[in-house]
Amino acid sequence: MVPPENLSITMTAETTASAITPGSAALHAGALIETRDLRKTYGAGGAEITVLSGVTVSVEPGKLIAVVGPSGAGKSTFLHLLAALDTPTSGTVYFEGKAIDSFQENELANYRNRSLGFVWQRHHLLADFTAAENVAMPLLMRGAGYDEALETSERWLREVGLGERVRQRAGELSGGEQQRVAIARALVQKPALLLADEPTGDLDERNAMAVFELMQRLHREHQLTSILATHNTILAGRADRVLQLEHGKLRPVEA
Repeated sequence: MVPPENLSITMTAETTASAITPGSAALHAGALIETRDLRKTYGAGGAEITVLSGVTVSVEPGKLIAVVGPSGAGKSTFLHLLAALDTPTSGTVYFEGKAIDSFQENELANYRNRSLGFVWQRHHLLADFTAAENVAMPLLMRGAGYDEALETSERWLREVGLGERVRQRAGELSGGEQQRVAIARALVQKPALLLADEPTGDLDERNAMAVFELMQRLHREHQLTSILATHNTILAGRADRVLQLEHGKLRPVEA
């Protein structure tokens, strides 16, 4: 089944892994990111656990997609595969029509560091560094000058509502403020793709809504393609499309 609204979802669990090669053309020419027959298993023999079982999904530019499912369903694993932070057991992830498992080392580094931004449930900020220094880290790691990186990071912190906190140490910020810093850090290099793994999971209801609305605004204003994993069905319902991940299968949730 291929649902409407410019998001193509096709389940092809019967497709054989041997039919998928790194050089194969992507399924949908207009997609920013897609997967074909993506499978992920852990363990071996009788102890083998299947997390993803033949997931084929295509996401066009500019869409905000929510992936929901129970704890342990594989939402984090799915995002890690999209981000090339893990490798599938079989199947292929494509970015802009090219299989990421065919990327050369420098292409893979650019993909991880520039083409996508990642927001974690736990912000992973450096507590003794300022908010501005934390946001500047991706720029400094790619060789930007310190002053230039700080100027850019402060601009992003103003955009997420923390213009008065740029010189505050990350460890002194509230949970909601820390997650805003993490969002600014994910976007400081102006990626095309934003992946977020339970970005409101550690926040209270009020802060969760505020952070989600911030991400919606940034998604819209910066013309991002965003994929958000969440257990919060209320927030998920505000996305362009909701996908349910359960028992290794990714299926559309109809409104």
